Amino acid sequence: MNNREILSSRVLNSPVEIVYQAFEDPNHLKKWWGPEGFTNTIHEFDLKPGGNWILTMHGPGKGNYENSSVFTAVLPNKLIGWTRKSKPLFDMEIAFKKLHVDQTEISFRMIFETAEECEKMRKFVEPNNEENFDRLEREIKNIL
Repeated sequence: MNNREILSSRVLNSPVEIVYQAFEDPNHLKKWWGPEGFTNTIHEFDLKPGGNWILTMHGPGKGNYENSSVFTAVLPNKLIGWTRKSKPLFDMEIAFKKLHVDQTEISFRMIFETAEECEKMRKFVEPNNEENFDRLEREIKNIL
């Protein structure tokens, strides 16, 4: 990891296929993506390299946050990557690592253009990613 990256990860007590399904199925994804209290409207979700992911994140108070990204890599049960087209700009990689038949490590790797941009986002992103993982753990129970 370098000074332009933020890496967050969590070990989940669930098979890698289920963790991956929570992302690849927009009906599950919209329920857990983002920090606590956020809801999502997914306008487009074309999970393939070159495909668009366009969503509106609705904040718990006021505010709607438009997000636009293009998928760069899709390796089922292993890796999903995208480049954000809306601010803040960064590349994202989500890795799914099978640790055991019922245990998966998921990691978020955010890569920014500059160290300054990365540091500016770090204080928000690190706790928000933890909330995101909490929400994912709850949603996985709905899949199982």
